[in-house]
Amino acid sequence: MDCIFCKIVEGSIPSSKVFEDEFVLAFRDIQPAAPTHILIIPKKHIATMNDVAEEDYAIIGDIHRAAQHIAREQGIAETGYRLINNCGTDSGQLVFHIHYHLVGGENLGPLLSKA
Repeated sequence: MDCIFCKIVEGSIPSSKVFEDEFVLAFRDIQPAAPTHILIIPKKHIATMNDVAEEDYAIIGDIHRAAQHIAREQGIAETGYRLINNCGTDSGQLVFHIHYHLVGGENLGPLLSKA
């Protein structure tokens, strides 16, 4: 499998880790969109949210638990942050290994702008 996130999990590609446990890995995005921009991934390869199976539901909970912990550690839990999961090409998903963007550290404004 040629998945960049799987390679980060196995350690063959370096990352700036901020959290790791048995099921979840979190690291700084190399192209941050906000002062705090961390990617949170399951260690198990799951391509998209649509591919999450019943036996994976606990991993999704683990990711959310990690997000709370990381937000507190990064000092953004009180001021606010976004936890974003893109699913599929139209959403902008570029890496097909489920991941969440935890972004914050500034006023992020409205989620979507109306043109």
